[in-house]
Amino acid sequence: MARRKSFAGGFAAMSLAWNVPQVMALRLAKIGRGGKRGQAESSLMVTEKLKAAVEAQSIMARAMISGSPEKGAAAVTRMYSRKVAANKRRLGKD
Repeated sequence: MARRKSFAGGFAAMSLAWNVPQVMALRLAKIGRGGKRGQAESSLMVTEKLKAAVEAQSIMARAMISGSPEKGAAAVTRMYSRKVAANKRRLGKD
């Protein structure tokens, strides 16, 4: 059972490492084109990052209180992985 959890956490980390540079490139291209869409993407990026940081802090606080910081770290990695994948899908449509 522990291996499955470890594999799932490892897959989320690998997915995150693969998708982050792609999302960065897509975002920079959109922002670089300028205009209202570029400005909107910049604002959205900042808002998303702040929301994700608050969510990550909340996850880690709950994990620390429950005495399972390792589960919190895995949950934060999965959360960021889902968000980055969603951004990749959204930005890839443009």
